[in-house]
Amino acid sequence: MARLTSARLPAWLALFLLSALLGTGLELVHFPAALLLGPMLAAIALAASGLLSGRRAISTPRPLFELAQAAVGTMIAGQIPASVLPEIARDWPLFAAGVVSVIIAAALLGYVLAIRQVLPGSAAVWGSSPGAAQAMVFLAEAHGADIRLVAVMQYLRVVMVAAGASLVARLWVGAPELASTPVPWFPAPDRGLLDALILIVLGIGLTRLTRMAAGTFLIPLLLGALANGLGWLTPVTPAWMMALAYAVIGWTIGLRFSRDILRHTARALPRLILSVLLLMGLCGLMAVALVVFAEVDPLTAYLATSPGGADSVAVIAAASNVDMAFVMAMQTLRFIIVLATGPMIARFVAARVEARRPAFEPDA
Repeated sequence: MARLTSARLPAWLALFLLSALLGTGLELVHFPAALLLGPMLAAIALAASGLLSGRRAISTPRPLFELAQAAVGTMIAGQIPASVLPEIARDWPLFAAGVVSVIIAAALLGYVLAIRQVLPGSAAVWGSSPGAAQAMVFLAEAHGADIRLVAVMQYLRVVMVAAGASLVARLWVGAPELASTPVPWFPAPDRGLLDALILIVLGIGLTRLTRMAAGTFLIPLLLGALANGLGWLTPVTPAWMMALAYAVIGWTIGLRFSRDILRHTARALPRLILSVLLLMGLCGLMAVALVVFAEVDPLTAYLATSPGGADSVAVIAAASNVDMAFVMAMQTLRFIIVLATGPMIARFVAARVEARRPAFEPDA
């Protein structure tokens, strides 16, 4: 890691100020993942401009990135509802069919993107995976994929899926615009914060011992979800903590960009948009199947099968007359299965692509 020097101090200051400006602006217009995308776009802009070259080159310290990963894992663990397991148990064949269908569709899409040389094999699969965007980025990095390209596709999908789900909800039921509620940025410390800090420390410590891939993210998530479901811990990550974590993640991704990788991304963008639309269309067909064969409410089925963006889908579902438990159970189960199967699917698809043609490598 580059040491902090007088030459690098202005670079960090510029990055911080531009990140705050972009993140605040995106948050004010209710843009999905604004607090992560703002810092990431700021880092991309400064890195690609050449202002951070030579003695002014900066990078986020690895321990900070691991802390951010642990905070995100803890946050997700605290948001997995305890009602998920009973809901899944009641209609497990229906949930299994819906989840597996979406995962297969996403894997096939990743394979096509890799064969068409839009993205390299493993990056195409991680980028297409219909799980939480931050999780897919963390796992992609841990398994050697290009974190930059994965992040571009994942957050492009987050924005498009959130916009599509919001549009469908408004057209279907005329869902009103959600009133923005003040965010308690600095709540008084309580038991929830202590539980979150315990999970973060455990996650980092156990990762050091086990050397588990993406362990700083996965261990707090898995332990936290289990402890939360059993009522042992109730982790709560305050807004200030998540804003810092998202900024570190955004900087880690964005500072790795260069003009060459941006040119490659710009050339691939139309095909990436088309691929996301195709995935959304396939998931829409699966929603139709739920309506026809399982008599699920149409809007409930559409939101349940939306490929990712679970937090945005949850907000939209809460403002609509849908089966909230069904929607969140489907989204949560898919996220868990993608976490478990993602590395295996990525290796399988990358091997098939490698067997068909020479590996494709974008400019670094």
